[in-house]
Amino acid sequence: MSKKKNNSSIVQVLTQMVLDIFEQNGNTPLNYKQVSAKLNVRDPESRDIIFDILKDEAKKSVLKELSPGKFQLLELKTFIEGKVDLTNDGSAFIVTDDEFESDIFIAPRKLRNALNGDRVKVYVYAKSKGKRKEGEVIEILQRAKMEFTGIVKLSERFAFFIPDDRKMMHDIFIPISELNGAKNGIKAVAEITDWPTEAKNPIGRIKYVLGAQGENDTEMNAILAEYGFPLSFPAEVEHESEAISDVITQEEIARRRDFRNITTFTIDPFDAKDFDDALSFKQLENGNYEVGIHIADVSHYIEPDSALDKEALERATSVYLVDRVIPMLPERLSNGLCSLRPKEEKLCFSAVFELDENAYIINEWYGKTIIYSDRRFTYEDVQEVIENKAGDFVNEILKLNELAYKLRERKFKNGAISFEATEIKFKLDEHGKPTGVYVKERKDAHKLIEDFMLLANRKVAEHVSKMGKGKHRYTFVYRTHDSPKPDALANFAQFAARFGYKVNTKSDKETAKSLNFLMEDVEGKKEQNVLTQLAIRSMAKAIYTTKATSHYGLAFDHYTHFTSPIRRYPDVMVHRLLFHYLNGGQSANADYYEKLCSHSSQMEKKAADAERASIKYKQAEYLKDQVGNIFTGIISGVTEWGMYVEIIENKCEGMIRLRDITDDFYTLDEKNYAIIGQRKKKIYQLGDEVQIKVKNVDLTKKQIDFSLIQE
Repeated sequence: MSKKKNNSSIVQVLTQMVLDIFEQNGNTPLNYKQVSAKLNVRDPESRDIIFDILKDEAKKSVLKELSPGKFQLLELKTFIEGKVDLTNDGSAFIVTDDEFESDIFIAPRKLRNALNGDRVKVYVYAKSKGKRKEGEVIEILQRAKMEFTGIVKLSERFAFFIPDDRKMMHDIFIPISELNGAKNGIKAVAEITDWPTEAKNPIGRIKYVLGAQGENDTEMNAILAEYGFPLSFPAEVEHESEAISDVITQEEIARRRDFRNITTFTIDPFDAKDFDDALSFKQLENGNYEVGIHIADVSHYIEPDSALDKEALERATSVYLVDRVIPMLPERLSNGLCSLRPKEEKLCFSAVFELDENAYIINEWYGKTIIYSDRRFTYEDVQEVIENKAGDFVNEILKLNELAYKLRERKFKNGAISFEATEIKFKLDEHGKPTGVYVKERKDAHKLIEDFMLLANRKVAEHVSKMGKGKHRYTFVYRTHDSPKPDALANFAQFAARFGYKVNTKSDKETAKSLNFLMEDVEGKKEQNVLTQLAIRSMAKAIYTTKATSHYGLAFDHYTHFTSPIRRYPDVMVHRLLFHYLNGGQSANADYYEKLCSHSSQMEKKAADAERASIKYKQAEYLKDQVGNIFTGIISGVTEWGMYVEIIENKCEGMIRLRDITDDFYTLDEKNYAIIGQRKKKIYQLGDEVQIKVKNVDLTKKQIDFSLIQE
């Protein structure tokens, strides 16, 4: 590196340290000697540099010279931290932690190699009146990601790696020695290893090769790698899981409530491999019913801070792609030890309720149990029993269904919202190629299980929230959901009105009631998906937190996740905390658990994004052979560069670019979710039916382009 470059980076670092001194000292006026003393700088040359820095920063209006040689920051909070949100043109906005602070615009040349999602320190320029806040990145505090999926491009002496991520604007330079066997045009995962200050491109190495583009395994693994999910378990984790004994000792049984002689069964999808919940049913002598909700006792097998525990926490969730599950726990646990398989004794953590004829709770009990599942049902099996009123355990299933109905009715009466978003499933051939698309139907069998799981989750949360006295509430992991922001709800109500649906937003209860009417009314209609998606988008996101606030969508004052510890780490935390408190333990450290909650919420979002990416890929693959075909679709989204259309018949979504609609010049009307022609005033609005032709499919980008067929 040249001396000049070296000097400039030293001055950069020193400038930052000098300005930090003013911040740390409450902006007390200081001269260059005082600044040097606080930085422990004693040699004359460095002190001269500090003097020059003070003068330069005064010229830039970062500092002001109060009297000769005495300086002060022009305004405090010149430096802020935040997250980079990159735009398509290479500029960025910095989203700060302070929700009342507006985002700061950063021009591309002021980004200093910061990438999308990175946490950075930004110097904010003094703002001119009426202008947006602008600044420059002065330090990258934490990289959001260093690994990318993409394509290797090889030349004789070096290689470049072209990332799939559209927000990664830089190709990665790969020395030939770091190719790890990758050939030209192959899909791989690259890791950034260095980014010299003056270099345009980062330097990296190929971490592992994924395979040929377009192959199902390659593409699914690329999606997992892109969202940061590992493709296998570390050897140490596998060894630890293999070493766990599958023997249930008499001492362990003696510590538990025994349900082995009570009718118990599981109800799951036909292709499920892990069964983490079972229901037991018994009619009591007093005429009431005892319903046990039995959950795999994962926390019995996973020691806190073991390699297994750390890996489960890091993943935080299982990931469900179109054709595979990437489990949170190794198969020995998820499909073996912890899976509540039929005709096997299993250890559980249970919530047991005595319910009367109207599904009101008379008694509740929580604790460790041992069960024996009599039968493994699929949802289809149970649906058949409900519809035909015949089959295995018919009396138990019909009574459970009746009780579930009453729980559901009461839940909606109390203001819960019923979102029945369509769930897309693919028929795949042996190579994973989609041969058909269908919408998964939710019937009474699904709802029966859901309502008893909701009951367990809600009552566990309520039970712990009552522990501790007054303000000394015990630390716990809750699942919370904020009420929607009024303006988002008002926009949705206005849009729904165009289809003839009325949404009353006077109170939370009225909103919920009218949303439920709407959801019921819209079921099966062509606009169902658009309205459901838009309603969900106007809602806040559910998160994990130690703060005991309510769950708006379910209308529960307290709610948690207790029922799926095989596939969700928060449920493992809930089991540990509940067991600790049931045994008289003191309240756990809230800050520690809040950090774990925040990580779990982030990983849940990544898993949902990965799942969506796999659906988008399969939709693109499905339409690849249908280029030129004409379909009827519904406008499902509008942006300034195009409109998204969802094909009614197969739920595949693609985009019509505005520049391709040639009969007029169209612009976005954001408020009315519409695209409007400037001359002829033709309007295309969210929810409108249009005819489209499949124009182009780009599998790499998971993009489908449509052209509009105009009357």
